[in-house]
Amino acid sequence: MTAEILVNVTPRESRAAVLENGVLQEVYLERANRLGLTSNLYKGRVSRVLPGMQAAFIDIGLERTAFLHASDIARREDVGVEFGAAPNEARDIRALVAEGDELLVQVLKDPLGTKGARLTTFVTLPSRYLVYLPQGRGVGVSARIEDEAERARLRGAVEAYAGDGPGGYIVRTVAEGVAPEALSADMLFLRRLWEVVSEQGFRAPAGTLVHEDLPLHLRILRDLLGQAVDRVLVDQPAAHARMLEFARTFMPESEPKIEQYRGNRPIFDLYGVEDEIQKALDRKVPLKSGGYLVIDQNEAMTTIDVNTGAFVGHRNLEDTIFRTNLEAAVAIARQLRLRNLGGIIIIDFIDMTDEDHRRQVLQALEKSMTADHARTSISSVSPLGLVEMTRKRTRESLEHLLCRPCPTCEGRRYVKTPETVAYEIFREIVRQARQFEVQGLMILAHQDVVELLLDEESSALAELEVLVGRPIRLQTEALYAQDQYDVVLV
Repeated sequence: MTAEILVNVTPRESRAAVLENGVLQEVYLERANRLGLTSNLYKGRVSRVLPGMQAAFIDIGLERTAFLHASDIARREDVGVEFGAAPNEARDIRALVAEGDELLVQVLKDPLGTKGARLTTFVTLPSRYLVYLPQGRGVGVSARIEDEAERARLRGAVEAYAGDGPGGYIVRTVAEGVAPEALSADMLFLRRLWEVVSEQGFRAPAGTLVHEDLPLHLRILRDLLGQAVDRVLVDQPAAHARMLEFARTFMPESEPKIEQYRGNRPIFDLYGVEDEIQKALDRKVPLKSGGYLVIDQNEAMTTIDVNTGAFVGHRNLEDTIFRTNLEAAVAIARQLRLRNLGGIIIIDFIDMTDEDHRRQVLQALEKSMTADHARTSISSVSPLGLVEMTRKRTRESLEHLLCRPCPTCEGRRYVKTPETVAYEIFREIVRQARQFEVQGLMILAHQDVVELLLDEESSALAELEVLVGRPIRLQTEALYAQDQYDVVLV
């Protein structure tokens, strides 16, 4: 598999696209007026404690107060707990924080919709190869490093350099195969960074940003530039220079992979990324076989429906369904990454009677999800034939970043038909005519509604005029939505 990263930087917006074998898999976006907050450190003040939710609202200087659960609060006795260990007893939020307390917090999840940011006091500081946990102890190794000998080598190297020093470490996937000296340099950098951050956090007033994560184009290098990536192509000279400088300091072996794009055509247009982003905003996703997916992102969950569409197969119905579901499983994994869909996801595959076919489709979905950087959990097929899964959500989906609810339908995804609106107008006319003494009535409505009243419903409108004994005039309003109207008394 060949992989490359395209970076498009403009004064107000930065975007990055991950392509695998020429196919867009992930999109990252950052805007100047809406920067991501994940991993940022703030000095916060407890504004309210909620014992019923075992949580507290924290003022960190943002528009909405942030949310801190009791399980995300580090206590004195938690410092130095072995990596991966969980507290044995339930925590009472009232014993941990009180209104007015000030504490250093880190953003776990960006604000999503009407919800504020999710916080933790278990600070993590990432570098190229490691993640430092100041309140932790011990060494963990990424589960994506599967070779046991390599896992043991990395753990031993980090433990040797860590000694009895404070904090714990997680070895990242990109550390596979790196020299111990590179790990040591990362550990030294992270310890110095924590000293600076903790000192600034102690002195800073509440509601202050203490430490900000890297900008998108540098974060992409730190988090995604591994051995599997063949090239990083960036279209802005200043960003290219900063990326080269960052690479020389932290990943000199990767510097040759970072290239500047000098073509006249926009980089995302040249590689078809713009078209793929537009397609990722559609509900319907066509499959090569002729089948299709329907993806609906809702407040509580995301639902995905699989349909055979125009695919009729060549052997029998069960084989047609099986092949459509197999193709859909691969497409769903890609769409989850591309659209950055998280939370609860319900997949309605086409019903399969063969148990072996069900197992193979589930395996295909699990295999396709292995390339996903977000943590996922997939359950077996339910008695209703549904596959339930979760995908960790730390930032807003592509749809929420690029779109807003339709002002016409207010996010319902439907509007009333002109016929329905016409009959509502008829009822309103009768109501107004009986209630008020008027000379006549004027109907202001959308063009489609007015045309319907003058054409198919003209006889009904004439009968209504006789019924109310008043003349009724119609007027088209270009700015009205299809289901918007007014009955004006004249």
